[in-house]
Amino acid sequence: MTRETLERKMHELLDEVLLLGSMVEQATLQAVRALRDHNLAASEEVYKADKIINEKRFELEERTLVLIATQQPMAGDLRILAAVLDVASELERMGDYAKGIGKINLNLGAESRLKVPAELMQMAEISVDMLHRALEAFVTRDANAASLIPAEDDKVDALFTVVNNEILRQMGADPGDIGHINHLMWACHNLERMADRVTNICERTIFVATGKLAEFDSSDDEQRQLAK
Repeated sequence: MTRETLERKMHELLDEVLLLGSMVEQATLQAVRALRDHNLAASEEVYKADKIINEKRFELEERTLVLIATQQPMAGDLRILAAVLDVASELERMGDYAKGIGKINLNLGAESRLKVPAELMQMAEISVDMLHRALEAFVTRDANAASLIPAEDDKVDALFTVVNNEILRQMGADPGDIGHINHLMWACHNLERMADRVTNICERTIFVATGKLAEFDSSDDEQRQLAK
């Protein structure tokens, strides 16, 4: 395989990473909207679509491992290919979070009139936006862009606190429905974990682009200097 062919195939892999990311973004937003609207049919679609996300992840892994095993990629290429494996795994886990939210809605059932705090949808929108930009930074190896995104996890964490406080308020107002209300806490937790996994992708992007290890702590601005 010529150098040009190897680079073309690596570009194709990165395009597939973006496609997988788009699938996860769509599943996340659909799952939370379905929970908000008590739309069981939409949740069922999310639940079933997780299989496609899993298949895409394993397809990406297979293609990446074949390139590593057969084409003797250089050190820089290996760094990218290893990162593709890592990012694909992160995306598959995010897809599981969306599936989990879909399952929560299905478990609540059509008769549920549980009020979903508006902040839950905001958490989903911010997390999905973070993911979209993190993947763009990954495929373009933009370490500077990747270094800025994790700070936005603070917004998700703040909304997480708001939603949990509302959940506790609902529990106090209606102790007999604690089981159902507790499901909201799991949905909230899934979105908070999604934002954390976006940060993992940003850390991997900086390593691919610069060779530097970054571990982001939103309270430590020094970490954001690693990409500069």
